[in-house]
Amino acid sequence: MGIVETKGGLWVVNGYELGSKQRTRVAMGIQIAHFPAIKTLEEFDFKFQPSVDHKLVRELATGRFLAEADNVLVFGLPGVGKTHLAIALGRSVVEAGHSVLFTSATALLAALSKAETEGQFAEKLLFYTKRKLLVIDELGYLPFERQSAHLFFQLVARRYEKSSTLITTNQAVTQWGTVFGDDVLAAAILDRLLHPQPHADDLGDSYRLKQKKKAGLLGGNAAPAR
Repeated sequence: MGIVETKGGLWVVNGYELGSKQRTRVAMGIQIAHFPAIKTLEEFDFKFQPSVDHKLVRELATGRFLAEADNVLVFGLPGVGKTHLAIALGRSVVEAGHSVLFTSATALLAALSKAETEGQFAEKLLFYTKRKLLVIDELGYLPFERQSAHLFFQLVARRYEKSSTLITTNQAVTQWGTVFGDDVLAAAILDRLLHPQPHADDLGDSYRLKQKKKAGLLGGNAAPAR
């Protein structure tokens, strides 16, 4: 799925020409989503990441999972393409007619903490809950402070069974107790994210890691990249 602009100025999605109102809607939706870059599924190298469920990704791109408020978790080391996949899926969801907001985990927590300090937490919480899909990138790269973890829980709880959340993370769920600084709180967050029907994909070795293996930079016993 992806928008293609022809020389004649026509926009086409999955073989269907978009009218002017649809073009405006999609362009506005992409702008409102605040994607940090232009990424599409057509550009994602599935051959580089054969562990990615191609069929599942294509199904998610339709946006049908939003009807059940299902969530999406994308796991993997840095450099495996998690952010690319998150942006591409977010754009596809916009093209399918739904509202999306993209944010990094650090930016999200900073905004929530600032809003709480300024007495505007309720308004900020509403801002992050009204989008049909919230994409949270790079969860787990930095541990959460206790209060920030509680703010994050409130956001997840507010969206629970109402709207979908897509999270990219370098941490397996078994490590989320460390990420959030509290095993019980992590369990409560996961309970809401993994219900009713989570979609998860685990991306393998990063491109940089594979290149190091190929070059023998990880030691003489390192296996060559496949």
